[in-house]
Amino acid sequence: MTNDFFGLDGRVVIVSGAGGGGIGTAVTRLIARAGATVLGVSRGAENLAKHVEPLAGEGLKVIPVQADAATDEGVATVLDAARQAEGELYGLVNIAGGAAPATWMPATRVTREDWRALFHQNLESMFFMSQAVAAEIKGEGRPGSIVSLSSISGLNTAPFHIAYGTAKAALVAATRTLAVELALSDIRVNAIAPGVTETPASGTYVDEDPGRDRTAIAMGRRGRPEEQAGAVLFLLSRLSSYITGQTLLVDGGLNLKWTHLGADNTSLFLKDEGFRAAITS
Repeated sequence: MTNDFFGLDGRVVIVSGAGGGGIGTAVTRLIARAGATVLGVSRGAENLAKHVEPLAGEGLKVIPVQADAATDEGVATVLDAARQAEGELYGLVNIAGGAAPATWMPATRVTREDWRALFHQNLESMFFMSQAVAAEIKGEGRPGSIVSLSSISGLNTAPFHIAYGTAKAALVAATRTLAVELALSDIRVNAIAPGVTETPASGTYVDEDPGRDRTAIAMGRRGRPEEQAGAVLFLLSRLSSYITGQTLLVDGGLNLKWTHLGADNTSLFLKDEGFRAAITS
């Protein structure tokens, strides 16, 4: 890989949510391979030790940072680490977020606490981390690039997962507005929207069913974390220097067919019939 091609040599990039062993970890590895010094952020020391620290052992310029991106204290910790890192702060990738299986339920059962928790986890963590990093880069008069993780659920319907889907849709709106405000400061803001991707988190409710995947997804298979990472690297790097305010759908053509909802409007990817019954009751 020719590092200079991506324009990340000598630059510091923050990956918020690097320690899950899925998309965030794959993004951290790929950006570091492209020449950046990467701050791999996770709130869990165990995740850092398992997924981020080994990347430094591979000879990559990866610095583990334990911090909760959803808190002001966590954001401050990350920025302090960025100021101490060798190189100029240039980029941010917001991966932190997600939703536990317990958050799936009919819209009629969603409480204010459920709603607020998913917005805090998926939208607030993205916005306030982006706000802080953008202010830091802008204050130094340097160019920058921010890429965040939305979801196909934020661009389409999300039956029985309305709070998550709405939070991810709001992330797309925030991306567009930030892009306009920061454009003249030469800071680009974009997002990707993954389809069904094989990650440790998705494995809690998606089983192996190649036949179903061939039926539901135009490319006939689920995505891999490194394929999402490739889209992030493109949007982060100078290869996309004239792109801002966009959300790139990375789903293997799932949206083109959109056949993954069954007769009861639940996802065909759900492996546990008991779980299916619980979220619709």
